[in-house]
Amino acid sequence: MNAAVVRITRKGQATIPKNLRVKFGFGDRALVLEREDGVLFKPVSAISEERGSLRQMFEGETAVSILKDAREADAKREEELESIK
Repeated sequence: MNAAVVRITRKGQATIPKNLRVKFGFGDRALVLEREDGVLFKPVSAISEERGSLRQMFEGETAVSILKDAREADAKREEELESIK
């Protein structure tokens, strides 16, 4: 486990050492979480990197086919609810 002592400025700014920024993939943003034992910094992906992240989930399908499947599932649920009444 890497450890480093860093200086905190009057504005509360600290520098994450380069080797840790590279190792964990920090960009220009970080998520800061309060924990019982201290503070945890986690890298936040840029939105542009996340674009298309669900692509594998819908591989080979078009938007039209996805909507059609969703509408058919909704219609089936409505029929089931109507039969209960």
